[in-house]
Amino acid sequence: MPAQVERFQTFKAFYPFYLQEHANVTCRRLHFIGSTLVLLILATALLRGEYALLWLMPLVGYGFAWIGHFFFEHNRPATFQYPLYSFIGDWVMYKEMWTGRIRW
Repeated sequence: MPAQVERFQTFKAFYPFYLQEHANVTCRRLHFIGSTLVLLILATALLRGEYALLWLMPLVGYGFAWIGHFFFEHNRPATFQYPLYSFIGDWVMYKEMWTGRIRW
């Protein structure tokens, strides 16, 4: 019988797992770069009224993150199993990197 996969019921329970999946500093840095670029794309699109740029947001955000996971962390992104919690986790981790709680 296959191993039972844990299903997290709350973000609070999920977040420690999320941080474990981002132990590699290069992976975290790539997430940080991708998230920063996503915010810059959003601001540029809104300020210039160039809404066609918005399609770049998931490409850039997930692109940097997935490169970090596949080439540096060597794990499968949590997004595939927990899309909403992972999305929230990205932004919580981003904030915690800015505030110095997490090393980047």
